[in-house]
Amino acid sequence: MSYPTLQDHPMQPATIKYQSQAVAKLYFIAALGLFTGQIVFGLSLGLQYVIGDFLFPAIPFNIARMVHTNLLIVWLLFGFMGAAYYMVPEESETELYSPLFAKVLFWVFLAAGAATILGYLLVPYAKLAEMTGNDLLATMGREFLEQPLPTKLGIVVVALGFLFNISMTVLKGRKTAISMVLLMGLWGLALMFLFSFVNPSNLVRDKMYWWFVVHLWVEGTWELIMASLLAFVLVKTTGVDREVIDKWMYMIVAFALITGILGTGHHFYFIGLPGYWHWVGSVFSAMEPIPFFMMTLFAFNMVQRRRREHPNQAAVLWAVGTAVIGFLGAGVWGFIHTLSTVNYYTHGSQVTAAHGHLAFYGAYVLVVLAIISYAMPILRGREANPLRAQRVEMWSFWIMSIGMAVMVLALSGAGILQVWLQRMPTTGAMPFMATQDQLVFFYWVRVAGGVMFLLGLLAYLSSFFIGPAADEESLSLGVSTRLQRA
Repeated sequence: MSYPTLQDHPMQPATIKYQSQAVAKLYFIAALGLFTGQIVFGLSLGLQYVIGDFLFPAIPFNIARMVHTNLLIVWLLFGFMGAAYYMVPEESETELYSPLFAKVLFWVFLAAGAATILGYLLVPYAKLAEMTGNDLLATMGREFLEQPLPTKLGIVVVALGFLFNISMTVLKGRKTAISMVLLMGLWGLALMFLFSFVNPSNLVRDKMYWWFVVHLWVEGTWELIMASLLAFVLVKTTGVDREVIDKWMYMIVAFALITGILGTGHHFYFIGLPGYWHWVGSVFSAMEPIPFFMMTLFAFNMVQRRRREHPNQAAVLWAVGTAVIGFLGAGVWGFIHTLSTVNYYTHGSQVTAAHGHLAFYGAYVLVVLAIISYAMPILRGREANPLRAQRVEMWSFWIMSIGMAVMVLALSGAGILQVWLQRMPTTGAMPFMATQDQLVFFYWVRVAGGVMFLLGLLAYLSSFFIGPAADEESLSLGVSTRLQRA
């Protein structure tokens, strides 16, 4: 089996096939900026675990955590939207239905997101709820769904406008498996978000509807989006027949939906729903690693069968990394504590945090970075970044991935010790805060991993500003001259 290597390729000029694809550049830039903000707030959270009054009272822990998780969701949504605006015109072989509408929605979404984050940071949360009409329709105060009512309504408006634009483009052009799976995932994402407006007084029903949003996003509709993005990048970088990639994608999507929808039951174990969810949730959650394992086989199989050595080998690395680390995070680390008898002890512990960090990074962060890595050079007028820039980009992948591994292993160790000291003893269990004191070493290691991750991200961002070496530029110039003469 042969694997792609970074080789000398002349920098050949490239242009986007459809001018409306240029809209994606705005979304990609915003996504990377918000991603950086998310990591900065995540690092501050890690420090607050070990330095209790760090940034207090300016940015309390609950506010920093809310900003950290909300930025994660928003920047990934920007990434998904940018990916759709880039992919759909090319897949449909037609210009975007309305590029102007896409730009207007971008600025509306960015302004709403910025105003919401500033609201979290500058206004006490209870006062923010009072100011934004939470007494009219109570939707605030739930993890990941803390957004004020006007922001939630704005998200719905932006999502509907975005879906109208994308759907109309698909309807007037060619229909491919990649674009249809992407469209199904995006519509599912928008429809599931509507449950964020449902906030019943009954706590059991409240948590059930909350998981309809959170679980059926990250373990349902988002997986469809991820599969279509990964398939698109592999089609473009390997040259493998679409028929082969489509068959793999259909199998992955089918298993993802079957296991993901019924796997919602692993959140229903202990919230007051019927006991049969212990069996349904355990069985189908145990099967959730299957689509991720298939995705790993898919990526390596496509790279092995490639018909061309694409000059953008950094994008290939991000794509293969998505499959491998997604399987480890969502599959292996999810399986570790998904059975009800294990989850009884680990639920809400640092084991959950370890799984969440690695799963989000592997499944969604990496696939968005893969499509940005592939599309951004073309949006900037060249087929691939210069060789020097790709080297830095590949280093950034390894630095971020190793940094994430350090964080996840530290959180896993902290979670195991937390369960052992606080939850397993039938008598003499250690109190929560006393247990936290015993986990300080792991928390410092987690901070070290976070610093490493931030350095990797900064390296990734710097790769966009690195030009070609002198010999690479002369090689590219010579090829361009020969092409012009021909």
